[in-house]
Amino acid sequence: MSTVAAIVSERLARYGFGDGHPFGPDRLSAFVREFEAQGLNRRVQILEPRMATDEELRSFHTPAYLEFVREASRNGAGLLDAGDTPAFRGVYEAAATVVGATLSATEAIMRGECRRAFVPIAGLHHAARERAAGFCVFNDCGVAIEQLKRAGLTRIAYVDIDAHHGDGVFYGFEEDPAVVFADLHEDGRYLYPGTGSAAETGRGPAVGMKLNVPLPPGADDEVFAQVWPAVLAHLEKFTPQFFILQCGADSIEGDPITHLRFSRNTHGRAAKDLGTLADRLGHGRVLALGGGGYNRANIAQAWTAVVENLL
Repeated sequence: MSTVAAIVSERLARYGFGDGHPFGPDRLSAFVREFEAQGLNRRVQILEPRMATDEELRSFHTPAYLEFVREASRNGAGLLDAGDTPAFRGVYEAAATVVGATLSATEAIMRGECRRAFVPIAGLHHAARERAAGFCVFNDCGVAIEQLKRAGLTRIAYVDIDAHHGDGVFYGFEEDPAVVFADLHEDGRYLYPGTGSAAETGRGPAVGMKLNVPLPPGADDEVFAQVWPAVLAHLEKFTPQFFILQCGADSIEGDPITHLRFSRNTHGRAAKDLGTLADRLGHGRVLALGGGGYNRANIAQAWTAVVENLL
């Protein structure tokens, strides 16, 4: 049995927006083609997603917001936020399947069926507890963290190398000492959502547990290599029992809507180093989530690098 699992079901491709939207339904196939070409599909366990239940979604999202999405999903028209995230018929079920995929992978790790897992269409880190944002309808990261807490974990690490700040996760857990947070992103003065300054380190009982590392436009692998050791040190200090890596491919050079210049090597390094740290802490648990990325070739390269290094 492989120590690594992946969810590559076509059901995940239903979460995507049409009419030339950057987050199109073809993002999954762009990854799967490269994943299979490299033979990675033969080296990992393939898991099936399920749909998250309403109760699971309510662990992070408000009932009123879930009802709003359900209604928009029935009508199939309009916007779910100020302009980035259009509704479509079945969007509720598609978004709940993304959350269910992340939960399926989380549960497989917690049951000891694998030590690492990867979910390509996942890591929807902008959705807040009460609203959609930035192509993200439900926040699968937030739901997974809440479910891990319910399973008895007291220290969960969330690490984000997407070009955009993971604001939905950050503000959703800003005061929560159970969540160790580390986010490298393009400086919010130049990129949506405009948050994640280095001064934002958590509030109340979680002060000092959140690390935001804003990077200048054009930051490359060399810049990542300079700041990454401090991220690993921050994480290790709190001895997390589970690692979630949001490995958005929009931080790779050539993305159409961002300005960082990482290569696939950075995504591979992040996955490998977190796996090493998880092993050193004695549990080995790493869940990687695809996140953003709007250049299809970059998606294929970054995410296969993550799977290779989880292996």
